[in-house]
Amino acid sequence: MTFDELKTKKVGAISLGCDKNRVDLEKMLFNLKNFGFKICAEVEDCDIIIVNTCAFIAPATTEAISTILEMEELKQIKCEKLIVTGCLNNRYGIEVQHFFKNVDAFVDIKDNKNIVNIILRLYNLQGNVDYKNGRFLTNLPHYAYLKIADGCDNGCAYCTIPRIRGRYKSEPFDELLKEAKQLAEQGVKELILVAQDITRYGTDLYNSNKLVDLIKELSKIKKLKWIRLHYCYPETITEELLQEIKNNPKVCKYLDIPLQHIDNKILKDMNRRSSEEDIRNLIQNIKTNYPEIAIRSTFIVGFPGETGKQFKKLLEFLESAKLNNVGFFTYSKEEKTKAYFMKKQVPNFIKNIRLKKAQKIQEKVMHALNINQIGNTVDVLIDFYDEQEHVFVGRTAQNSPEVDFLVIFDEKQQVQIGEIQKAKLIGYYEGLFKGEII
Repeated sequence: MTFDELKTKKVGAISLGCDKNRVDLEKMLFNLKNFGFKICAEVEDCDIIIVNTCAFIAPATTEAISTILEMEELKQIKCEKLIVTGCLNNRYGIEVQHFFKNVDAFVDIKDNKNIVNIILRLYNLQGNVDYKNGRFLTNLPHYAYLKIADGCDNGCAYCTIPRIRGRYKSEPFDELLKEAKQLAEQGVKELILVAQDITRYGTDLYNSNKLVDLIKELSKIKKLKWIRLHYCYPETITEELLQEIKNNPKVCKYLDIPLQHIDNKILKDMNRRSSEEDIRNLIQNIKTNYPEIAIRSTFIVGFPGETGKQFKKLLEFLESAKLNNVGFFTYSKEEKTKAYFMKKQVPNFIKNIRLKKAQKIQEKVMHALNINQIGNTVDVLIDFYDEQEHVFVGRTAQNSPEVDFLVIFDEKQQVQIGEIQKAKLIGYYEGLFKGEII
């Protein structure tokens, strides 16, 4: 086979897990497309399939294994090469490789840059194709994620990320600006900053926190309209950052703050760095002095040793804090984490009962908050047209894609996909706002 013959091959990919993982895949796809491969949306039509895996917790690992097995079956019918990338390889290594007999290559995360050369070798071709910076977007074209750091140093007792991704490593400032400008030229209007902890950005490279500096420079890119911040750890949210969010018109009035719990004993066992008092003071500060900022968070229920009293305290906190949006997880017992060896593991059926109770409390809180927004005039980024429901779907600046609330518009309204438009919120039901373009 020649290089030109190889370039006729079609490549498809499945990305599992978080948005940081998605960014890794998009960079690989850019280099594959730049080499000459055609990137296809449907893996069933492809000669080469990449499964970009997640293995953060047991359900993610199960999903990754199930997806690979499904793709192995597809390979028996049509696909020529099956490649597995992402966190599953880094977490389980040789163990996972022995499990799958029809996978042609397992790619370590650090070798993502060599994806083209790896495929060349699979087809017995010699070559050394240089890696180029760029992104092939796999979500809607008007928003993109900018991964500003990888890995983590926080050492939470339940978390596998440090073992999978290594120590916290910031991306160079200038390279991030260059990538953001490229994305803006591709039509991206909303840039979502992501890392395991974006609030520590720059501390490893520059010996000081550079997040606010980065936000200011990104704001100078004219074609970018919204900048959103994901995964800001509570102990490193500063007044300087809050002031920047408040005063910078391009920064969405939105913070994703993973809190995980409110009880001091649980927080200590989790190896979290914030106390109950710290968390309550932070939320109170934002609610009082920065009321325009919407807060999203995540919590873990059923952590080892969590008593009924400690769980009740979490429910009481949810009722009083009135966070705008919350995701809940039942604790997942993960090997090689500190929490794995803890005594008083909570039974699964109790975890699930607590999960439903927490979700029910938060649903009431969010419903009341959202009802109060009816009548407000807001900016809405129009994401897509829903052909089944015959409505346009968008989001306000206080709602992140795929995880938060949506705004729907009647198809007869003058709506432009990919544009930010002024709208009045005229209703709310079943987790959806109804909007009217002004």
